[in-house]
Amino acid sequence: MSRTLAVTLSAVALAALSQFAAAADQPVIGLITKTETNPFFVKMKEGATAAAKAQNVKLLTAAGKQDGDNAGQVTAIENMMAAGAKTILITPSDAKAIVPAIKKARDKGVMVIALDSPTDPLEAVDALFATDNYKAGALIGQYAKASLGGKPARIATLDLFPGHPVGAQRHNGFLKGFGLAANPATSNELSKPAEVVCMADSFGDQAKGQTAMENCLQKNPDINLVYTINEPAAAGAYKALKAAGKEKDVLIVSVDGGCQGVKDVAAGKIAATSQQYPLKMASMGVDAGVQYAKTGKKVAGYTDTGVTLIAGKVVPGVDSKDAQTGLNLCWGKK
Repeated sequence: MSRTLAVTLSAVALAALSQFAAAADQPVIGLITKTETNPFFVKMKEGATAAAKAQNVKLLTAAGKQDGDNAGQVTAIENMMAAGAKTILITPSDAKAIVPAIKKARDKGVMVIALDSPTDPLEAVDALFATDNYKAGALIGQYAKASLGGKPARIATLDLFPGHPVGAQRHNGFLKGFGLAANPATSNELSKPAEVVCMADSFGDQAKGQTAMENCLQKNPDINLVYTINEPAAAGAYKALKAAGKEKDVLIVSVDGGCQGVKDVAAGKIAATSQQYPLKMASMGVDAGVQYAKTGKKVAGYTDTGVTLIAGKVVPGVDSKDAQTGLNLCWGKK
């Protein structure tokens, strides 16, 4: 073998070893969302992917089959641990049932950060990056109260599903903001004052939201205010109301502030929505994972990632931003 060929082969070998060493030093971070289809979690994944690329991080992603799929999230945690993830970011589908799997991961030295949704108890994870969901509910409750202008409220709530902290916080926050008796942010029980004439679970899904609204209208055709857990459920509610010829007589308020949801605000389908920022949650999670990989320092506690009321019309006494501002900021887009 010639000296030139030997030098070339050595250079190739050194380059391969260098790439291997770089890969070995590359932090591995996992992101587990509730679903792959909900636009909120699609945006969260986009944020994590962009942050991981910018910081040379290997990002593993997984999701449940649908909201509430705890078994799928447990499997994802196990798979990510086996693949070497030292940080796992998760939006828990079941706040309590996921805790044992998270404990196993943390016992192995994995830092676990909840995004968007807390665990029960909160201390089951190292940290939580999320919207203040009680405040998000309170903002649209205040807006709805002012918008009705003293008219008696006949309220339908299209909630998430029983026992989920985010669903309870938004629901109870909405009622509190409206000026009705409501459980505090620490409660996972849904309040039901007399003004709430129908409560139904939507699972944050448009089709289920439409069915829930149809059922509520059968129970009480005089509903004039609808609270929804998120904008897909709001879209379903609007479709049901329009089919019944009631879309102009009923006020819909919601939470999320996604681009499509804000467009629905601009179109008058949703009166107001509380905008949150999943891209920010995800990028902060990746940053924390990189810090842990480099320094061994874990983040801790709750970080509020912000919320803004986006409304189609200004109402006196309620601070809000217009739909164009909401589109400029939807879910963290700059």
